[in-house]
Amino acid sequence: MPVLTRVLAGLLAAACTLSAAGETCPADRVDARATIAYVIDGDTVKLTDGTNVRIVGIDTPEIGRDGRPSAPFAEAARRALLDLLASSPQVGLRYGTERRDRHGRALAHLFLAGGTNAGRRLLEAGLSTALVVPPNLWQVECYAAAEERARMQQRGIWRLAAYQPVAASQLPPGARGFRIVRGTVRRVGESRGSIWLNLTSDLALRILKDDLAYFEDYSPKELSGRQVEARGWLQRRHGELRMRVRHPVALRVLD
Repeated sequence: MPVLTRVLAGLLAAACTLSAAGETCPADRVDARATIAYVIDGDTVKLTDGTNVRIVGIDTPEIGRDGRPSAPFAEAARRALLDLLASSPQVGLRYGTERRDRHGRALAHLFLAGGTNAGRRLLEAGLSTALVVPPNLWQVECYAAAEERARMQQRGIWRLAAYQPVAASQLPPGARGFRIVRGTVRRVGESRGSIWLNLTSDLALRILKDDLAYFEDYSPKELSGRQVEARGWLQRRHGELRMRVRHPVALRVLD
């Protein structure tokens, strides 16, 4: 069975099991209770004590700053979170393995009264992508399944051309930001700290060797000639497009 089929089957099976128990992506614990003072954007809130909380496991489109326009569905994501919190300003926080990010924000999953997972709701509404940043991997499969349901039903951002899978060879010249790319691994390279998967002469997927431990079903070093789908953020570095892949949820083997 192709790896992609096994992955999707596992994700959907897990989601169905959780749904049967009630809330999908439920909390295994609540580390703190807090009251929301302000919703900054779809994935960031401010507590009444002044703490900024970045919601773990999701990434909503960016709201424009300093005169720049907001990305499509950015305001909709913020409004959706505001609506969720309107009847439940007091929330439960389940902290990530890492408690703070490099900006000093607290990293936590957000649970409403009754146990509703706010991040999961935004994913299923098509207002967010699933964000995988090890070691904060709690509920990663459940979040990926929630995103998959939104993709299959083309909700929200998944109706936009920029969020559709594109062949690596057909990326537009100025491609940047979040993308889903497909292609054949033409070359597997290795440097001191990374494995490099070249899909074209201008696009390389980078996997840090420190992240290889998460790839249990297959070895990225053995993907030469295989068809893959990668999801993440494109940046141009040293004359080529690069996408960092941190977890197998972000790198599907299609054949």
